[in-house]
Amino acid sequence: MSRRTSQRPRSDLAFPFRADRRGRTAHATHGEHVHDLIEQLLFTSPGERVMRPDFGCGLLDLVFAPTSPELISTLELSVQASLQRWLGDLIDVEALDVISEDNVVRVYLSYAIRADGTRRDDVFEGRATA
Repeated sequence: MSRRTSQRPRSDLAFPFRADRRGRTAHATHGEHVHDLIEQLLFTSPGERVMRPDFGCGLLDLVFAPTSPELISTLELSVQASLQRWLGDLIDVEALDVISEDNVVRVYLSYAIRADGTRRDDVFEGRATA
């Protein structure tokens, strides 16, 4: 007796959580979902999540800090380590640049999605709230 398995396409929740035009939970493609996960990691401060107090990079904490080459290098290493720790099973980081100017932090990230090998170049931007 042969067993049939029907695989439905992968469906991930959209971030931020919202309803779609039909009033149901909005979904995202896997690539969009990975992008959303990276954004969450970059702009969450450690201690912000109750059940995962060490989750996040805390980039927005440094928006008003005076920038120096040493600070940027340290920050890039910290972001790289966080990406590896929390999303290393989903992405391979190829290039990473962090720029902080005028109360804005920009992260230029080139990465490959492990599930399908898709390469992406994304810019993540966070602004300080006063």
